[in-house]
Amino acid sequence: MTRTGSVPGRPFGRLLSAMVTPFGPDGSLDVDGAARLATYLVDEQEHDGLVINGTTGESATTSDAEKDQVLRAVVEAVGDRATVVAGVGTNDTAHTVELARSAEKAGADGLLVVTPYYNKPPQAGLLQHFRTVADASGLPVMVYDIPGRAGVAIETETMCRLAEHERIVAVKDAKGDLGESAWVIKRTGLAYYSGEDKLTLPLVSVGAVGVVGVPTHVFGPQTKAMILAYEEGDVARARELHLQLLPAFCGFFRTQGVILTKAALTLLGLPAGSVRPPLVPANAAELGRLREDCAEAGRIIGSADQMAHHNELGVAL
Repeated sequence: MTRTGSVPGRPFGRLLSAMVTPFGPDGSLDVDGAARLATYLVDEQEHDGLVINGTTGESATTSDAEKDQVLRAVVEAVGDRATVVAGVGTNDTAHTVELARSAEKAGADGLLVVTPYYNKPPQAGLLQHFRTVADASGLPVMVYDIPGRAGVAIETETMCRLAEHERIVAVKDAKGDLGESAWVIKRTGLAYYSGEDKLTLPLVSVGAVGVVGVPTHVFGPQTKAMILAYEEGDVARARELHLQLLPAFCGFFRTQGVILTKAALTLLGLPAGSVRPPLVPANAAELGRLREDCAEAGRIIGSADQMAHHNELGVAL
């Protein structure tokens, strides 16, 4: 890959967001909105890459056809200047393989493959799953380790064995165990990306190369500056930015992250739309607290009138 920020050891760039999937007023896929949002994130929020059809993209409630549509729209919009990583993970290996091959045909630069969720496979099953998916296409794979959602963690020895596969090149780490992450970083060439915004700086301090974020939809330049400051040896500045951004890093997850991210984008006049059931829109109290968190982190989003309108719109949907 030759996209901006893609270098050896950092295969997908430094700053990525797990992009939300915009929907129209009737809940249908907003393909044009997805292209506009991707352009905003790359051109104005300084993103090196985007993850499409991940959890924050509401992959659980979008069809395979919708996933293909939104991926192709984003590739066309920003694929010449940013890496586009397709979320293809499911709890069915055969289905994940189908999605991986479809993403390759659509022009994705890489694949995000989450730990199979709900069925809680043993470590041998995880090895087989990830290797099978990596064998199914020519694209590099980012393994997504998130035991809080999947119900099972990828153990250190398993991750080290996965690193032996030539196309398994990176990890989105939402395990919350810096010690085990550090061991994998020490023992392998896997590029680690923080999957928890509040742990980005701690992970970078033990060798991570970037973040696949959520508040980064709104705080992209500041998050990138934090990572760069640390890499350039200005630890004090990196810590200052981390503490400044902490209210947003935590605040976007006071309820499900996509709910508040879509609320923030709507208040900024950007494509987002509502969420699909069983998720529900942010309520008035959640919107108020979101504005407070963003203001404390250094960005004002929306007015009181806009919040009221958004809440009415969300309830109507």
